[in-house]
Amino acid sequence: MTSSAGEKIGFVGIGNMGWPMAGRLAGSDHVLSVHDNRADRAAQFATRFGGSPPSSLAALAAASDIVITILPTSDQVEQVLFGAGDALATNLRPGAVVVDMTSGQPARTIALGERLAALGVGMIDAPVSGGVARAETGDLSIMVGGAEETIARCLPLLERMGSTILRTGTLGSGQAMKALNNLVSAGGFLIGIEALLIGKRFGLDPATMVEVLNASSGSNNSTQKKFKQFVLSQRYDSGFALALMAKDLGIALELAQQAGMDVPFAAQCRALWAEAAAALGVEADHTELARAAERRAKAALSE
Repeated sequence: MTSSAGEKIGFVGIGNMGWPMAGRLAGSDHVLSVHDNRADRAAQFATRFGGSPPSSLAALAAASDIVITILPTSDQVEQVLFGAGDALATNLRPGAVVVDMTSGQPARTIALGERLAALGVGMIDAPVSGGVARAETGDLSIMVGGAEETIARCLPLLERMGSTILRTGTLGSGQAMKALNNLVSAGGFLIGIEALLIGKRFGLDPATMVEVLNASSGSNNSTQKKFKQFVLSQRYDSGFALALMAKDLGIALELAQQAGMDVPFAAQCRALWAEAAAALGVEADHTELARAAERRAKAALSE
């Protein structure tokens, strides 16, 4: 396969992450078409970056050499690709490629890749880490699974959206790695918040505790980039949903269960995040887990 230079790109999913990621591709040497299930969102993107959204998924597919999807779950990806009526797969030309940047289920993605291959369409998975701020600057970490030649073709696009491109193996491996990355991230957030609550009850200042953690061996991504910014400030607006984090932890646990592994800490971490997601609702930011931890501990960081 050749490089993606000059190819026509379709982008499906203009959400919190999709908007800045697609924005990084706008104005390059590619013709970019975008689609979202909220037509007004796609229209706003076109107004901001130029062009006009296609009338349907089928029209986007017919006009694209490479289609990027970044959607909440594998259910939506399958619907977009193979749903009845307006769908991508049957309208893509042989030789086209689907780049699924969704934090999806590896087994589902492998099955979708097999169905696409039967139509002559390639697929790689390329979930991301870094959040909205790094999406805006093109500084995401991207975990990529799939055939090397297909990855090479898509690499110029990935490099516009991310500064660290990590090949993880075969199709589905990027999503497996993303779920495990979020398991580690979620565990660090949860134990860090509980430590702050214990320290606050003792009499320590939470902001001082964060400074000490960041200068010590307790430092992690949450202590560095989330606690002061989104929790102690009570902004809770990082741009990544609590429900999506709980979904990713479920994928990590599925991997363990499929391998017949006993992972008690991971299971408890996932259970606590899922409980918080059910209590706080689908609109809650993932940093609002701190509120659930406060209720459970009968303590507050802001008192």
